[in-house]
Amino acid sequence: MSRVLFWEQNVPGKALSLAVALVLDLILGEPPNRFHPVAWMGRFIGLGWRMRPRRGPLRQFAFGAALTLAGMAAFGLPWLLMAKPSASSWAWVWQGVALKPVFALRALLKAGEEVRRSLERGDLDEARRLVGYHLVSRDVSRLTESQVAAACIESLAENITDSLVAPLFYFVTGGLPAAWAYRFCNTADAMLGYRDPEREYLGKFAARLDDLLNWLPARLAALLIVAAAALAGESPSGAWRAMWSQHSRTASPNAGWTMAAMAGALGVVLEKPAHYRLEGGPVLPDAGDIRRAARVAALAAALAAAIYLVLGVM
Repeated sequence: MSRVLFWEQNVPGKALSLAVALVLDLILGEPPNRFHPVAWMGRFIGLGWRMRPRRGPLRQFAFGAALTLAGMAAFGLPWLLMAKPSASSWAWVWQGVALKPVFALRALLKAGEEVRRSLERGDLDEARRLVGYHLVSRDVSRLTESQVAAACIESLAENITDSLVAPLFYFVTGGLPAAWAYRFCNTADAMLGYRDPEREYLGKFAARLDDLLNWLPARLAALLIVAAAALAGESPSGAWRAMWSQHSRTASPNAGWTMAAMAGALGVVLEKPAHYRLEGGPVLPDAGDIRRAARVAALAAALAAAIYLVLGVM
């Protein structure tokens, strides 16, 4: 009996696998950390952190590059070795289950909802804690209500790329190996890609590779936000103008596209003091704008899913 690689499902297998993964995400969300592959990736990176060279920029850069590539191989390549008989008609189910851990739309929207509810209750301290725990890495201890709302909206916009559009893009174009390798690189960037003395060179390779891998998905996600703004009753023209005129205001070559588009869609200012200011409109955001941003993000995700499902059967 002939055999095909598990991740190389033919039409309509890839689309069916994607549909299974999306349904699992919407219904079940994330598994507990002890069973979550992203948590395993974090432990792998943590082990590398403990073994890292303490001095020497070149040594640190080389170690960080090796750690990133080794992790991408460790989590991506095993899918190349998994095969199923080509006669099996159920491989798409298991492929869908295997795909689910590399993206997280429900968890992203839930995190935004928790921040919004805390702000509406007037519990600024809890809103700060939640936005810092779930969504951003910046110091949240002195954020005002509007700054908490802005940080939440920025994260909803930016993570449309990281949490959905990019991993599913790599699944559609490269199967499970590419999707899992992308998720590891993105996780390494999230843990190591900071410009502080300990991680400046150690995380530089992961950060630059993540920028490269997200280059196309981020721009696609920004265009989807523009389209979603029209469906959500927001301002697609404002999203388009802000996206094109202000995407370069952030240090990241990718995040500015989606964040500027969201600022323009909502007609609000999104600002990280001393870093950037995205002026989609004249007003500062509040808790109600988080709800609006979540609606736009959910519709952008739905559009992305529809596009990928179509591509999956082509």
